Amino acid sequence: MTTKILSIPEFSRYLNVDGLKSDDLHIVNFEEYHDIRLKSEPVTIDFYLLAIKPPMETGFVSYELLEDQSDSSYMYADCPQNTLEWEIAPPFSGLCIMVSARYLEKYAKDYSFVHYNNHEALFLTKEEETILWDLFRKADHEFKKENYSRTVIISYVNLILTYVKEFYDRQFDTRRTIYHKVIDEFYNNLENYFRENENVAGLPSVAYFAQKSNLSANYFGDLTKHFTGKSPIDHIHDYVIKLAKDRLKNTTLSVSEISYSLGFDYPNYFARFFRKKTGLSPKVFRNQ
Repeated sequence: MTTKILSIPEFSRYLNVDGLKSDDLHIVNFEEYHDIRLKSEPVTIDFYLLAIKPPMETGFVSYELLEDQSDSSYMYADCPQNTLEWEIAPPFSGLCIMVSARYLEKYAKDYSFVHYNNHEALFLTKEEETILWDLFRKADHEFKKENYSRTVIISYVNLILTYVKEFYDRQFDTRRTIYHKVIDEFYNNLENYFRENENVAGLPSVAYFAQKSNLSANYFGDLTKHFTGKSPIDHIHDYVIKLAKDRLKNTTLSVSEISYSLGFDYPNYFARFFRKKTGLSPKVFRNQ
């Protein structure tokens, strides 16, 4: 079954909100509507969506690992091709900015959090609440003008994105105890992936480990790099090299057998990978 991808006008109609002024920019103040769609099966969007919500409201967002932040306003962002589903209870409030990809792509490409497709929320401190609510309201105020400026609104959106990047870094630090457990779990899952499979079916992906932590790949990648200084794929590659060195030194397996046992489809690919990481071919390393 083909999934319908909703444009800004289609998504607005789906939400039961009106006031559309163009097909590529729309701002919704949910307090002004009383017939919002409160429940939805998964729908996919083709635009950028930024939303800010007051405390205690659940909606499009995941609360994984963040249960103790229910007294904070929160914000999240979505990008084209992200899928949303929700079930909420009235009253429903907050502000939502929808922007066509062609107006935001050059800004959003620098911010990985717009690709957090598990909707991991940014829970705001009181100071952060003041800053972001002010920017969302200023964008909404501009949008309500008869002849609003798209340039001004996009400038507000870009400033929101800049602040949110800093605020996510703060959230990682203030929740370091929980996120250190995520990192430890990643290391354990990485070891188990190879320990439990004599011949693994391909190298594990970042998405594989992110899913085990109930996080999107981008969020998982950002927090891993924040705390370790290295991306998840670097950790995966380092561990594969560690296993390869051990098997080259301590077993009589051929290079091809080691290659297949580590999830490489072709020994030549393994040899190039090993040389790139160590500066030596597998055979030279073994002979040393």
